Amino acid sequence: MVNFSAAFVFLFCLSIANGMAQDRYAVHFKYKPDAAFSLSQPEAFLTAKSLARRERDKVLLDSTDLPVSEKYIEAISPYINRFIYHSKWLNASVVYAGEEEIQHISALDFVSEIKLVAKGGPGVLESSTKNYKIKRKKKHKKKAKDAANFSFQNNILGITDMHEAGYTGEGVLVAIFDAGFLNVDKIPAFEHLFEDQKIYATKDLVLPGSTSVFRTDTHGTGTLSLMASYDPENLIAGAYGANYILCITEDVDTEYRIEEYNWVKAAEFADSLGVDLINSSLGYNFFDDSAMNYSKADLDGQTAIITKGAGMAADKGILVVSSVGNEGNISWKTITVPSDAKTIISVGAINSNFNKAGFSSVGPSVDDRIKPELVAYGTGVTLWRHEEGTSNSSGTSFSAPQVAALAVGLREANPDWTNKKLRAQLLLSGTQFTQPDNEIGYGVPDFTRAMFGKMEVEEEMDGKLPAKIYPNPLIKNELLIEFGIDTKCTMTLFSSDGKRVRVLELERNKNNFPYSVSMEILNPGIYLVELQDSSSVSTVKLWKK
Repeated sequence: MVNFSAAFVFLFCLSIANGMAQDRYAVHFKYKPDAAFSLSQPEAFLTAKSLARRERDKVLLDSTDLPVSEKYIEAISPYINRFIYHSKWLNASVVYAGEEEIQHISALDFVSEIKLVAKGGPGVLESSTKNYKIKRKKKHKKKAKDAANFSFQNNILGITDMHEAGYTGEGVLVAIFDAGFLNVDKIPAFEHLFEDQKIYATKDLVLPGSTSVFRTDTHGTGTLSLMASYDPENLIAGAYGANYILCITEDVDTEYRIEEYNWVKAAEFADSLGVDLINSSLGYNFFDDSAMNYSKADLDGQTAIITKGAGMAADKGILVVSSVGNEGNISWKTITVPSDAKTIISVGAINSNFNKAGFSSVGPSVDDRIKPELVAYGTGVTLWRHEEGTSNSSGTSFSAPQVAALAVGLREANPDWTNKKLRAQLLLSGTQFTQPDNEIGYGVPDFTRAMFGKMEVEEEMDGKLPAKIYPNPLIKNELLIEFGIDTKCTMTLFSSDGKRVRVLELERNKNNFPYSVSMEILNPGIYLVELQDSSSVSTVKLWKK
């Protein structure tokens, strides 16, 4: 048991001896013995939306969902200058304290380890805002111009098709972690977020006493604009109908590992509110204190604190979308954390020729996983950062939120999909899903392909390749079919309600050529295509537009 009277005397003496020599540390605990909360009563520490997401994904509650023990917080309190915050996922308290005080804390039997996470002290105590409101004059929303500058970046992902199908992210809760959201409360393209109360919550983890995240930097403003902007003449983003949690986790003045802890704390906050998706256009490898630097051997999906946090978020049913990094043209070249996490989507950048942008980091992870998983347009991206108007910026920071916006629309369209299913469908929709590489991963995703599957529903047995039909969706008339090893097959078309529409006998000259069939008389809609030859049967989906 801690002797608190002695502890206060000890602290007083240290404060004289140490003066201002205090830094920020993460104190990690061994256990969670506190009986104040119970996994049998999760509503005491998680919202109904957060619990519903866990139920959808069949995620069991565990000790990481419980808060840090009040007993431990109380025990170390006399030895620190200030608590910055507590992380339940990491079972740690981030504190401001002197080196000798930390040595004293490290001797406590319930402390597992203590890590220096930043030099110097933080701002004032943590605060947050929820349902941020501001009075604005409502403006009529005009129809988007056909030749808008942003059309290319939207069209390659099928964002226009997604909007035409009625999906803009309504009802989906998105968190964005970044360096600041300066000018968001002034830019016209964000007016609907305030008018419709779509900024669900905010938190500043860098300056915890701040009551506003609309400060410091426009990097987060740019990422938010690529998800939430609605300005028909300048930029309509993919998920302007979603609700947003905005968190500052990146300190633009210094670079220390506390920013990783900030990220995890923000993820916990967003998780507790029931977030569906996190977009993180941040990456780390080198720090102001070189002892904190990561090596390429650390890119294993389980070493970095921020990578652990991203993986935990994904395990709790949250889709995490992370920029892969802009190291492609410099000596590091490869990915940064947390894009090495195993169950997230890391996003690289392509140029207008659909080639990898030179700056876009390449994979693989150290354990030889494909990285990045997906790519989007990232050179000269149209976005909002300043009141004066849109501008162009490059980087994977600005390709990632475009993919995140696509994922938000798919989440709205498919609320019953698990996080694992949503991630899988996005990968399956990539332009080079069958031949991924470590430059652009599985390729450029697309709404239609992700929405309606990989085009093959079942794989053939005995090592035979699955059937493929393309183009899909079918816009013109000719449909090409790769199926089986015979030169003849029967194709049966069924409507979405199961009615047989047509039966066709197909032939080809060689079995390594695709079958070709005209679909000119087929009405627009979703169909099941059953293919059968002498040795195999396969069923695939077709969308005739």
